[in-house]
Amino acid sequence: MIQPIAGIVMLASPYDWHVLAIAVAIVAVSYAASYWRIFVQWLAGIRGRDWTTTSALIDVVSVVVQTRQGRYGEYVVGYLATLTYFYRNPELQTGDYSRIFDDEADARAWAASYKGCNVMVHVDPRDPSNSVLRKEEL
Repeated sequence: MIQPIAGIVMLASPYDWHVLAIAVAIVAVSYAASYWRIFVQWLAGIRGRDWTTTSALIDVVSVVVQTRQGRYGEYVVGYLATLTYFYRNPELQTGDYSRIFDDEADARAWAASYKGCNVMVHVDPRDPSNSVLRKEEL
């Protein structure tokens, strides 16, 4: 986050404070958007803690590089590791759990360690297709 802000500061003169403020706000919003999925997942975990639980199987794991476009090209901001699980309630349903890592090897090792594991997920009693895998359940 420092790199884009530093580039903006270098370009702005002391009299362009409003341009600098807008640019900093845009950079902050873009970073917040990249972590939106994690925030929504955390919020769902809080909401779903009282839902009934059922057994699920983590069958698909993936790691995706997260990049941002900067002044001098794209740069890596992290690695999103995602665990996709399957459960029956009563029909086959799916859900996922994600985590962001700074190091690709750490993300791949973390994801691979859960492949094939059984976990308990919280299922929304009003909508069985909606489920949450809480951090505490891993």
